[in-house]
Amino acid sequence: MFLAIKELMHNKTRFLMLAIIFVLVSWLVFILSGLGNGLASLSASTIKHMKVEYVVFEQGSQSSLSKSLLSEELVKVAAQQPNVKAAAPLGTTMATALKGQSEKDEDKLDIAIIGIAPGSFLQPKIVEGEGLSGDKPTGVLVNISMKDEGFSIGDTFKLDGSTESLTIVGYVNGETYNHVASVFTPIDEWRKIAFAAPGSDNGVAEPINAVMLQGNGIHPSDLNGKLPNTNTVNRAAAIQGMPGYKEESGSITMMLAFLLTISAFVLGVFFYVLTLQKSNQFGIMKAIGARNGFLAKAIISQVLLLSVGSILIGILLTYAAATVLPQAMPFILSTRLVVIYAIVLVIIALLSSLVSVRKITKVDPLKALGRVE
Repeated sequence: MFLAIKELMHNKTRFLMLAIIFVLVSWLVFILSGLGNGLASLSASTIKHMKVEYVVFEQGSQSSLSKSLLSEELVKVAAQQPNVKAAAPLGTTMATALKGQSEKDEDKLDIAIIGIAPGSFLQPKIVEGEGLSGDKPTGVLVNISMKDEGFSIGDTFKLDGSTESLTIVGYVNGETYNHVASVFTPIDEWRKIAFAAPGSDNGVAEPINAVMLQGNGIHPSDLNGKLPNTNTVNRAAAIQGMPGYKEESGSITMMLAFLLTISAFVLGVFFYVLTLQKSNQFGIMKAIGARNGFLAKAIISQVLLLSVGSILIGILLTYAAATVLPQAMPFILSTRLVVIYAIVLVIIALLSSLVSVRKITKVDPLKALGRVE
């Protein structure tokens, strides 16, 4: 470690350039991760926030809410099954909210109507106003982002192409679905909106999209046997079944994988070039008694100090950049992910230095001293 620090201090410019590259790489990794998580959150935060363990879909719906159609009668049956703590109906549909009486395109806002039973465990935490109530069938909870669009508590707005009007009774935070603000409404009102067209319910009595379950130790296969024409999956599978979620997450993961792979090659080349430039120095040190292990520890110590310092700076730059990102560009980076990616970057740096360590072991001290032509 002493030798590593001394060399870092002696060749400041050379190692500063390498540190800058590492800072930019780590910064890009954290930024992409945060933006990717933010994008995924916009797509599925409403389902992610629900405190459920399993979801019952219609058989053949591919765990997609938009393709599933069940009867609410299944909720009571599901609630009576072993290990099921609670069951609640869920419905989703896309709509467009109109500001006031205007029908101009600039006064329209795309929203997701989420139908739930008032007072059920699916109702999100309210940050302002009051919750859903059976006494107010058209009262709705809206994501607080709609406040910036001009929608206030107490406002009544119409839905484009529908005769239904909804009144805002409260705000919730961080609730989005399919990249638009979620609007929570009583399940009966949701049916009026989703199945306004005659015959659109396919003759299903009290239609819903899914049954949400709480409880540990639930066996999906047993539950499917008790509930005809159903397919029960865990919450993770339900989230993966959301339109576009798997594709978005896969794209971000692929980009990060390519970035980390390219980073390994770039850092490995830089460390190797630096080692080549110091071959004579290593040869002289070996000639006076320095062992390969001692020199290898010096190289690894340098890489460790450089990588840890660069990653810390990259993390600081990431959170600084997050403070100036526009609200429309969601950025979510948990401490857990920061730690994981930081460890991965350190491991990549250390693995990249192995090429340099191998080069050191092959340095001939006689060549370094000029005794062999």
